[in-house]
Amino acid sequence: MALRDDQDQRDRTAGLREDHAPPAPRERVVPSPGVAPDHHQAEPTRRSVLRRHPFIAAAVALLLLAALGYGVVWWLNARNYVSTDDAFIDARLVQVSSQVTGTIVAVPVTDNQSVEKGALLVRIDPRDYQAALKQAQAQLEQAKASVANFEAQIAAQQANIEAAQTTVTQAQAALAFAQQQYERAQRLLRTGAGTQQQEQQARSDQIQRQAALNAAQASLTAAQKQLGVLRAQEQSAQAQVHAAEAAVNTAQINLGRTTINAPVAARVANLTAAVGMLAQPGATLMTLVPRDVWVTANFKETEIGAIKIGDPVDIEVDAYPGKTFKGHVASIQAGSGTAFSLLPAQNATGNYVKIVQRVPVKIAFDNPPDVYLGPGMSVVPTVKVR
Repeated sequence: MALRDDQDQRDRTAGLREDHAPPAPRERVVPSPGVAPDHHQAEPTRRSVLRRHPFIAAAVALLLLAALGYGVVWWLNARNYVSTDDAFIDARLVQVSSQVTGTIVAVPVTDNQSVEKGALLVRIDPRDYQAALKQAQAQLEQAKASVANFEAQIAAQQANIEAAQTTVTQAQAALAFAQQQYERAQRLLRTGAGTQQQEQQARSDQIQRQAALNAAQASLTAAQKQLGVLRAQEQSAQAQVHAAEAAVNTAQINLGRTTINAPVAARVANLTAAVGMLAQPGATLMTLVPRDVWVTANFKETEIGAIKIGDPVDIEVDAYPGKTFKGHVASIQAGSGTAFSLLPAQNATGNYVKIVQRVPVKIAFDNPPDVYLGPGMSVVPTVKVR
């Protein structure tokens, strides 16, 4: 009995050893040279997978075909458009400044206010310029009075000339008669019918008449020359009138410049003017942003060849997502942006690295935007080139 128990114990121990023993290594099958391995035995084939999952295979094939079709359609459509994000709203800003010196007495506008053309922006104290205008007007009246005085003198001098001309005519007639008397006295003296005294008296009278004629002619010449002097003085007075008129016009212009009005319909920005501030010529008081805005888009020079003036443009503004504005290409700048920069590139010096340049393109809106658009706002224009 004991022997049987020992035998059973040994059998159980041997069984446990067999259970925990490591598995025997698999025999590696080396294919014969020149014979391809049998993949059908190593792993399932793709054909078998497709046969086991036909619906998944069909779905994958449809997705691949859809992706390929979408890519083709996208490429065919994208080649008709040129777009850039290097674009912004642009406008010609108006810097409002004073042209005269004076104290600001009124600023009837405020920041970001919309104003119409001709609206009052700034009023400067006008009293100094009103006084200057009155002084210029007084000088003008004085100059006109001087001209009137010379005109009267010229008229009087012309009368004196006429009188001197009459005197000359009388003296000429008297001299002619004296000459005739002298000749008659000489004939009588030669025939013995006259006396020596009569002949001498006639001679003296002729000399006196000649002297009177010379004096009358000298008076006429002096009167004529005096007329020339008066006319020259009249011209000088006329010049003074013109100068006085110019001074009046300047004073009126300066007086008008004490009120500054909006040159265009716009919005007020960068307002620095204040009541009590001393306005200086050239100092900016505010900036006006006109309502007429456009888009300046900097396209690559490799894209400019496809863009033509008049091409339609879809404009997307970052400030209004989901909203598209219609526009068109208005013009293309004659040169790259760097050519007109403050420090243009000098490629003739140093090492040269070719960089694709940007060319500004002006894009105008087809219709005035119904939303606020200000200079510098980012936009993304898309030009349809085909």
